[in-house]
Amino acid sequence: TPLGLAAQSGHLNIVEILLQRGVCDSCLFTGSVLFEAAASGNPDIIALLLEHGADANAPLHSGHLPIHRVAYRGHLLALEQLIPVTKEEDIKKSGMSPLHSAAAGGHPQCLDVLLNAGHDPNFMLHPRVRQNYDDGRRSALFFAVSNSDVQSARLLLDAGAMPNQDPVNCLQVALRLGNYELINTLLRSGANVNYYSRINTTHFPSALQYALKDEVMLRMLLNHGYDVQRCFDCPYGDGPHISLHNFFLCAL
Repeated sequence: TPLGLAAQSGHLNIVEILLQRGVCDSCLFTGSVLFEAAASGNPDIIALLLEHGADANAPLHSGHLPIHRVAYRGHLLALEQLIPVTKEEDIKKSGMSPLHSAAAGGHPQCLDVLLNAGHDPNFMLHPRVRQNYDDGRRSALFFAVSNSDVQSARLLLDAGAMPNQDPVNCLQVALRLGNYELINTLLRSGANVNYYSRINTTHFPSALQYALKDEVMLRMLLNHGYDVQRCFDCPYGDGPHISLHNFFLCAL
């Protein structure tokens, strides 16, 4: 609609004219116009739309609310406007927290504002949202770690985010990225150093595959309780034997 395009582009004067002429009054209550305004993040337009009855809690078909978009785009002033008018119950219905959006967009300032406003750092993505990600991610922390965003990760961890809630451990992602600062931050916050993926019958810690050729990384793991003995824990016993699946000699 003309109102939606004007709001999306940040043209305040055009939005004012259209609202004065009564253009598309009904679309103010669908959430679409306010969601379009969230793209530009113009706080004056958002304030004007809210004054004219725009509904901050009307979702798109995807479940996204305007607050998700401003958080993802990093529009801090617009976010501060939408926080008090967005209902917690509607955020829960959407299946995602604006913390996920801010972390995905890489905006620690938005994360800080949301956390200070009381948003739960351990809000997990709803299964219907998680299915959009091959790794099955759940937490806002996972988004921050995946972006190698140390500042955002620290904000979430300091606010009480749990580092071991995702199917693929956040520490494993940080190890794969080779980000020492991020690895150390996660380890100091209780990340499970002995996490392993259930891809075979062994208990071989997954972290080791990224640390074998990196002495600094290996020392970090050892200093935080890495269980070396699990590397030698084989369900087929202590003697030499042949794997029936790949015929590799497992010399223990």
